[in-house]
Amino acid sequence: MSKNVEFCNTCDERKEHPTCGHVKMMKSQKILTNQAIPGMIVAEDIYTKDNHLIIAIHTTLTDKIITRLKFYAITDISIFIENDLPPVPQDVSPPSYYEEIKNSEAFMRFHSAYQTMLFGIKESLNDIVAEEKEIDTAKLLEDVSNIINQCNTDFELFQLLHCLRHYDDTTYVHSLNVSLICYIIGKWLKYTPGDLDSITLCGLLHDVGKLMIPSRIIAKPSKLTEDEYSIVKTHALRGYHLLKSKKIDPRIKLAALMHHERCDGSGYPHGFRSNQINSFAKLVSIADVYDAMTSARVYRGPLCPFEVIDLFETEGYQKYDPKFIMTFLEGIVQIHIHNKVLLSNNEIGEIVSINKMALSRPLIKVGDQFIDLAKQRDLIIERLI
Repeated sequence: MSKNVEFCNTCDERKEHPTCGHVKMMKSQKILTNQAIPGMIVAEDIYTKDNHLIIAIHTTLTDKIITRLKFYAITDISIFIENDLPPVPQDVSPPSYYEEIKNSEAFMRFHSAYQTMLFGIKESLNDIVAEEKEIDTAKLLEDVSNIINQCNTDFELFQLLHCLRHYDDTTYVHSLNVSLICYIIGKWLKYTPGDLDSITLCGLLHDVGKLMIPSRIIAKPSKLTEDEYSIVKTHALRGYHLLKSKKIDPRIKLAALMHHERCDGSGYPHGFRSNQINSFAKLVSIADVYDAMTSARVYRGPLCPFEVIDLFETEGYQKYDPKFIMTFLEGIVQIHIHNKVLLSNNEIGEIVSINKMALSRPLIKVGDQFIDLAKQRDLIIERLI
């Protein structure tokens, strides 16, 4: 953390806690988080929506801290400036990693099935909220299966799903995405077909309580007030009470209740710890966060998967079940071996191997040279291309 730096107008010396009395205070300016550049200095304490301090005033921004701000959905920050705001780097915008896939026949089939099934799932979820009927789990599973069956492998499903990262992130889209990710994680964990069905339904129904919250709050593009955020947090209990009388796997009900609980006790609504949290809810919590971070928002584009992996490695091992989080992260990075990436120094390279001790920092081949991101900590993967 940097100290407050002030400048003497008389002797033009840079000092820490100057004693000469001739002090020019640094000005501050509000910028969007997307404009933040490493080296900028934060001009105010930054808090999460539930008022937990995440970045203190005078902190010097780094790539990791900027990613942390995005992780906590901080849309704007105040920074110190001497004169004008430093120029924002030009967007290099190399060809997208997904462009070739998006133009493929396989993606066209997948996208068509996704849109068709999404319409049916939206109707089914709305009916669960509006009507006192039993849930037709067979119909829900059939709709999700029709999407899964467009893919030959789990890796292909994940890659095609990532091509939809700019899709409008409504509760319905998010729920469908989480169900697909839960299905993939369940397969990686070698669950039985019956358990896979329940895991898929856990993902699909985990946020059903949000459909009972006014859309003006759920879809609000700006920062929520404390009262609004408190209302949003009630969706876990709302969803559980909606599902608890239904004739469905009890683990589906518990996933709706507990998907925001964390193994270190920092979650909600009850602050449960690891042994109190249902195992399927632990799995859903990982898929839920990953989809939210790698999907577009009105205030930011989708984060690079390796940014999210880095956050899971930095902050997640205490919050998520080690068996689930390690299986998930190792599976994700394996998908991206041999993919091209843009590094933070604007060089383009190829992922050639994974470092299991630092999954977010693989070995990159750039031309004839190899860059070990685990050793070269000043570089990060900016995006997949």
